[in-house]
Amino acid sequence: MNTQQQLNYSRIADAINYIKENFKEQPSLSNIAESVHLSQYHFQRLFSDWVGVSPKKFMQYISVEYAKQLLKEQRATLFDAALETGLSGTGRLHDLFINIEGMTPGEFKNAGESLSINYSIAESPFGNLLVASTAKGVCHMAFIDNEEKALADLKDRYANAAYKQVVDKLQQDALFIFQNDWSKLNQIKLHLNATPFQLKVWEALLKIPQGRLTTYGAIAKEIAAPKASRAVGTAIGSNPVAYLIPCHRVIQASGNIGGYSWGNIRKTAMIGWEASL
Repeated sequence: MNTQQQLNYSRIADAINYIKENFKEQPSLSNIAESVHLSQYHFQRLFSDWVGVSPKKFMQYISVEYAKQLLKEQRATLFDAALETGLSGTGRLHDLFINIEGMTPGEFKNAGESLSINYSIAESPFGNLLVASTAKGVCHMAFIDNEEKALADLKDRYANAAYKQVVDKLQQDALFIFQNDWSKLNQIKLHLNATPFQLKVWEALLKIPQGRLTTYGAIAKEIAAPKASRAVGTAIGSNPVAYLIPCHRVIQASGNIGGYSWGNIRKTAMIGWEASL
């Protein structure tokens, strides 16, 4: 790293700390840029290049995580959560949650209340799966090594839902994919809470043909956000539906396999299995 890069890194690190320490005041772009002695234009471009998202979007992420903590752990009202986060009211809190979480703050606070979820354990060529579905579609599919922990993770995602261990047609349709029955792909229904950006990334993943690989940078270009490779990586890592949304087909530009929520060995096995079909 040369001297200029070191200086840029230091400035971005300082800006991140400034945002984390002052997000409750919701500082403007000019305030943040001034804190690191840069013009708004230069700072906006530099921050986006280094972090992968704009300063405004980064502050939104910090704000919504804090609001989630207030709603979930401290059982704050929506009004109190909005004010404590530095927002002018519940309307701004609502918009923030829709933009970042893909759900309203009330839906997050209720954590799946009045939602009925069926779940089952199924076999696959790559180990057992926990598959869960609502009346609308598959909402969760994860490779598991510990059934008890996997079920706890699911219930943490939808804490107030009603659960029943039962296999339904939605789950069966999804699991046909492991029998090489690609003719039934159009029957697979998904029910996902996601941000518009996450949905855009996941839709791009669905376009990757079986047996083919792509990179994080290529996905970023596919969704017309070529500088957002890091944000793309975060969206890929938050995929709640293993294999159906094929995040295992994304590798690093260097050719390295890269990370995978359900283990790099499993990812390597899936890539090899698909290539052989």
